[in-house]
Amino acid sequence: MINPLRGMKDLTFEESRRYIHIISTAVNIAKRYGYSYIETPILEETALFKRSVGNSSDIVNKEMYQFEDKGGYDVCMRPEGTAGVARAFISDKLDRQPIKQKFYYHGPMFRYERPQKGRLREFHQFGCESFGEASVYEDFTIITMISQIFDALGIGFDLQINSLGCTVCMPPYKQNLVSFLTDIKEDLCEDCNRRIDTNPIRVLDCKNKTCQLLLSNSQKLIDNLCDECENDFKKLTVLLDQAGIHYTIDTNLVRGLDYYNKTAFEFVSNEIGSQSAIAGGGRYDRLVEFLDGKPTPAVGFAIGIERIMELVKMPETAREGIYLGAMNDDAIEPLLALAARKRLETKVTIEYNAKGFKSHMKGADKAEAKYVALIGEDELKNGTIWIKDIESREEKTVPLETF
Repeated sequence: MINPLRGMKDLTFEESRRYIHIISTAVNIAKRYGYSYIETPILEETALFKRSVGNSSDIVNKEMYQFEDKGGYDVCMRPEGTAGVARAFISDKLDRQPIKQKFYYHGPMFRYERPQKGRLREFHQFGCESFGEASVYEDFTIITMISQIFDALGIGFDLQINSLGCTVCMPPYKQNLVSFLTDIKEDLCEDCNRRIDTNPIRVLDCKNKTCQLLLSNSQKLIDNLCDECENDFKKLTVLLDQAGIHYTIDTNLVRGLDYYNKTAFEFVSNEIGSQSAIAGGGRYDRLVEFLDGKPTPAVGFAIGIERIMELVKMPETAREGIYLGAMNDDAIEPLLALAARKRLETKVTIEYNAKGFKSHMKGADKAEAKYVALIGEDELKNGTIWIKDIESREEKTVPLETF
């Protein structure tokens, strides 16, 4: 027997229902905010992610499904969605148009890491990317949209926010941080030592408890912001306060990808164990430029579908459609033509074997049908069909051609 690869799984039955419910809920809300659907390839040039996500990130260093294809090209399966959407934005020359663009996407992502609850090697995300709007009002609107999605799904959350600064305030802070880290490098973990030279900001996100204790005495970027970044961050907190969206400021929140600047945020849950982040994102005003596009401000987010699967409050299953059954073999073929006609307007489940009344009623219940419609010997003779509304228990016999 061939089983799924480690860290990959099938979505069937209840899980598939949950997945569809999550996606449809998120899509409906995103559309209200003016987002349109975009589909990007699962397979991309490896260079796309090295230039956007960053060579210093764990994703590029350790986790990408990267290989050389038969044409000799260095390719990989997408580890995240934002870079591909930004690449499509540039490829379609949308960066040259004056109008703002908003896209939503959903689908599988791939990272080679140790599988655990809520973290698979093939996982799914729903995300949104907004291009062309530099105002912090858009950051606030994105956060509001995520809040509405989680509220609609019945998921409780805590919001954490931070500011990562910009090209004005980040370089001097980074220089001071490197100096601080160099003095304590012998006590830091191996990953932190590597990041001192590649991307020192990522040291702040280290999960090692010893490192976190040592970093508690470091300067915080949020205390060293330029006037513009500080004003934007203060404005964001005011907007969140006015909207009644509770948040905490996490000065060590830096996100795992190199392209973020200014606003960074995560939605977290305490109900899924150690992997508490259920959504995250922020502003990435220089990503389009990094990928050879026209400088374009942008902000976006992604929700981890597997992370929230068990947290979703599913609506009660509503009965839907018609169950068609025959009481004898001669009545089966007339049902086939009827099924084709009724499927133009509703869901139809048809039983191909002649069965007794009780068996058909059980089949209709299992199919979660709203109506059961049966043809027996008398109905076949009279050109009629017996129908019952399972919820109201009303029943009647009508001419077959009028049903």
